[in-house]
Amino acid sequence: MSRYGERPNTIPWPPILFFGALTGAALLSRFAPLAMPWTGAAASAAGLALILAGFGLMLWAFATFRRARTTVLPHQRSDALITIGPFRRSRNPIYLAEAVILAGLALYNAAPWHALVIPPFMMAVTRLGIMREEAHLLARFGEAWRAYAARVRRWL
Repeated sequence: MSRYGERPNTIPWPPILFFGALTGAALLSRFAPLAMPWTGAAASAAGLALILAGFGLMLWAFATFRRARTTVLPHQRSDALITIGPFRRSRNPIYLAEAVILAGLALYNAAPWHALVIPPFMMAVTRLGIMREEAHLLARFGEAWRAYAARVRRWL
């Protein structure tokens, strides 16, 4: 079994990276503010809609993990390959939801740093989380994982 057969990580990188992105964006917004090109009621409403959509997607994914009786923790062993619910369209709906929440915060708070941290967040979560999780799923589920990965995109 590969080095990722027992668990994808020893450190729960994805939530650490998300909270790091939130914290970094908030600190940058406070101490190095940037002008937001879109402001006003429409931007705030769109931001709130994105935040709510992100949390909705995240809760749907959490509920799907629970129904499958496997862990949502990204540093624990997966006991099931989930291919239903939001996982029919994205292999990583929780990380996608986090990126959507960051975009929503940028609009809602007129704080562009929240949007600017999205690409580095996505790159870091891909490198430290997703690639290791995918190696773990391949080691655990073999051909079933390969077939799923071939038909469902990583992000969207």
